[in-house]
Amino acid sequence: MNSKNLNRLIDGALAVEAQQAKEANALGYMARVLVQATMPHKQIEGDVFTRKNGAFSLAMIAHPGVGLPYGTYPRLLLVWLTTEAVRTKSHVLLLGPTLGGFMGQLGLIPTGGRWGTIHPLRDRMKRLFSCSISCTYEDESQQATAGFRIAREARLWWDPKNPEQAALWNSTVTLSLDFFNEVIERPVPIDMRALQALKRSPMALDIYCWLTHRFSYLNKKTEIPWPALQLQFGAGYPETLRGQLDFKRNFLKHLRSVLVVYPEAKVSQGAYGLLLQPSKSHIPQLPFGKHPIL
Repeated sequence: MNSKNLNRLIDGALAVEAQQAKEANALGYMARVLVQATMPHKQIEGDVFTRKNGAFSLAMIAHPGVGLPYGTYPRLLLVWLTTEAVRTKSHVLLLGPTLGGFMGQLGLIPTGGRWGTIHPLRDRMKRLFSCSISCTYEDESQQATAGFRIAREARLWWDPKNPEQAALWNSTVTLSLDFFNEVIERPVPIDMRALQALKRSPMALDIYCWLTHRFSYLNKKTEIPWPALQLQFGAGYPETLRGQLDFKRNFLKHLRSVLVVYPEAKVSQGAYGLLLQPSKSHIPQLPFGKHPIL
């Protein structure tokens, strides 16, 4: 990690320690179903992507010709959607009059061109809003399935060539009722300042959200085997010894970044996997409803 990235992470950690997220108006939320199993980190071939977390499995199915969502932008979008749904208690979300203003809410600076931020954001929004998600839970005695889309409808009226120009109509995203009910009943609270400090890495974002949720209910020392973590987080790694070692090395690299902004997390390497000890959750979990999708 270079000194610039380290300083950015330390600045984020100090901000988190200085003030509670709610008091700093930095309390955000992530959809629990996409904390338990995560989206692709990089662009992948094919229209179906699967992840597994114990008895829970998730499949994302892309609209033909559009592709699957991947990387940082869909994660930032999901946090915004979930946070706004919790805040407004509405499944119809207003994205604001200008593209630049909305990107500012995501912590992005609107830039054009091949290497800019506008084109990839628009592409990932299309991928996220057009894909379908299928979830299953199955153990020796129980079996459950559910399917949903994140957005029932998305109307984006912004002009990408003029990100600060207000559109004639409001851009909106209408969440599917299944997804809306899930996120307002059982969202995962997160600190938006930690999210901004880690936003360069989709894996770091996934690890942070997972740890703060896991530590909200962990009550005994638990070791999670590396193969199980690879099924949950390790998109794109071959199922070989070399692939397992590459995944472990990459996971630990991003975990170090997470621990800079979340130093209370008691995490270490065990004999066979990642060792978690009961720790203070980064954000206390709030008493929402008890009826998640699964």
